[in-house]
Amino acid sequence: MKKIFYALLLFIGVQNLQAQDIPLLDRSLFFGNPEISGGKLSPDGKWISFTKEYEGIMNIWVKKFDEPFDKARPLTDSKRPLNGYFWSDDGKYILYVKDKNGDENMNIFAVDPMAKAAKGVPESRNLTPLKEVTAQIYMVSKKDPDLLMVGLNNRDKAWHDLYSLKISTGELNKIFENTSRITSYNFDWDEKLRIVNKTDEKGITQFLYKDGDKLTPIYETLVTEEAYIPNWNEDNSEFYLVTNKGDIDKSTLFLMDPKTQRTTKVESDPKGKVDFGSLLTDRNTRKIISTSYTGDKTEYYWKDKAWEANYRFLQNKFPGREIDFSSATKDYSKFLVTVWGDQYAPESYFFDAKTKELIFQYTPRAELKKVEKYLASMTPITYKSSDGLEIPAYLTIPSGSTGKNVPVVVLVHGGPKGPRDYWGYNSIVQFLANRGYAVLQPNFRASGGYGKKFQNAGDLQWGKLMQDDITWGVKHLIEQGIADKNKVVIMGGSYGGYATLAGLAFTPDVYAAGVDIVGPSNLFTLLDSVPAYWESFRAALYGMVGDPKTEEGKKRMHDASPLFSVDKISKPLLIVQGANDPRVKQAEADQIVIALREKGKKVNYILADDEGHGFRKPVNSMAMYAETEKFLSEVIGGRYQKDMPENVAKRLKEMTVDISKVTYTPAKIEKTTTAPK
Repeated sequence: MKKIFYALLLFIGVQNLQAQDIPLLDRSLFFGNPEISGGKLSPDGKWISFTKEYEGIMNIWVKKFDEPFDKARPLTDSKRPLNGYFWSDDGKYILYVKDKNGDENMNIFAVDPMAKAAKGVPESRNLTPLKEVTAQIYMVSKKDPDLLMVGLNNRDKAWHDLYSLKISTGELNKIFENTSRITSYNFDWDEKLRIVNKTDEKGITQFLYKDGDKLTPIYETLVTEEAYIPNWNEDNSEFYLVTNKGDIDKSTLFLMDPKTQRTTKVESDPKGKVDFGSLLTDRNTRKIISTSYTGDKTEYYWKDKAWEANYRFLQNKFPGREIDFSSATKDYSKFLVTVWGDQYAPESYFFDAKTKELIFQYTPRAELKKVEKYLASMTPITYKSSDGLEIPAYLTIPSGSTGKNVPVVVLVHGGPKGPRDYWGYNSIVQFLANRGYAVLQPNFRASGGYGKKFQNAGDLQWGKLMQDDITWGVKHLIEQGIADKNKVVIMGGSYGGYATLAGLAFTPDVYAAGVDIVGPSNLFTLLDSVPAYWESFRAALYGMVGDPKTEEGKKRMHDASPLFSVDKISKPLLIVQGANDPRVKQAEADQIVIALREKGKKVNYILADDEGHGFRKPVNSMAMYAETEKFLSEVIGGRYQKDMPENVAKRLKEMTVDISKVTYTPAKIEKTTTAPK
């Protein structure tokens, strides 16, 4: 491990760039709207769609493939950033999903990409015009491109019934009424509903094989296990199953016959280090194209020689970069590929698989591209936690820095169970590094991808061993001479926000300050207020933090809630919250702000009335990070950009809360899970 650090420091020492040569990059390069992004080829390859700013928000545009981008037409005028979009299989529609101001109640919309508006944009149709309902898409038909299979929780907020949805008319027909805790619906290549999943109150999930109207249990996992179906084999006789059931630690790919329940191992990580990653299959031949595994970086194992040849060809064209096939025509003859790396602004190219022609399309952040030589390298590292468990992480040292005795921001990811941090370009990391901070991203226990034991090791360890994994990362950097022990800040969103509060409350001497972004402060109110459609996850949530119905669980949750240790918080804190967050509600921020205020503690509070679980509007993000970099500079002395556009300054003023006016009224339901006295 020491050799890695010495090599890293040696590399830094011989860089031509010195700290004083690194310009302060404008925050808009990191958090403003990209010029163009999200490009997708139409199924026949004749058109290209993409997102581009329209009235301040990234919206969908379209153009003929051979037209210049400035000839494109806007298709949508959403006032809220979209949550994703795609073409119907016949190219007649572009479908997209969005919510209202971050409430995560998703509606599905359709727009005709060929329609032209005399003024503005063509009309979009809301195909699921229901309030307080979150639509889910289970299947996009290729046999009948006018058909979607969707889930709607309009009858019962906790459970999604299955509907067929006709895109052209918006007609909805109920296919399956979910009265038995069904959590997913799986269709084979012929688009027949073959498997449904059911999760009981204990978190046990059953795979039910559907034969006519009969549902037969064929597979079962505990709440501490995971399994899912990524696709079916060529003749639909067996499905691919990724599972870590029983004695399996690193999730493995199997084939399973639903009739005989026989399983056959297909593949697991050849290096035996990480979980199964992804399965890519050919929609035409139904054969496997590739599998992948992600440790420090992602590795692909190609099964299709033509795809492998194309991948190798592109690697040779872009040495030292990563290659993603981001969009393709139906016959896989034409692609959009994304070329990227940790120190590179991504680029998009058109690639003709037959002729090997490569045509540059766009750089999402062209202005960042001009200054990418100032971006910092992200390095995978490992260190030991308090109990000896090895923790993988990423470390980014500011460009031009000696890498010795520097201020550090520990950036903690959300989840916590399942998600993880990845190597590559990260706007927040590069922003912080440019301001002069080393950035540590720990993949603490409970992070996904490293096996079942590692992931489950986080159960009931909120504020305990999970927090140690972060704390020992700081100790490691101090021991290596990288971190200035008096200039370490903890920062993160969602669970990362919780870890920030826990870090300041439970290890107050480790950190100089904290930035909590949509983090829970009180585990009782957190569990009481999760969305109704999270009901199937309730047992898993209890397994992570404790069961509020038991005295032992109440005590565990009380002890792990930073709100109840507010007396120990002595360092400055910046809290960021979305008013419409359905996961970690505004009450989580309000409670800790009030508690700190009453104790005379220093706390700043940013609240956006048009955001949810994280900020998505660029003006809000830039305002938030303007305040963040100023806050960090005041505490640990990094650089910060003092100026900001007028609209950003105005928005920051609107979002800045007078903490003397913050109030909190407990919800009635909280009486059922109050903390122990």
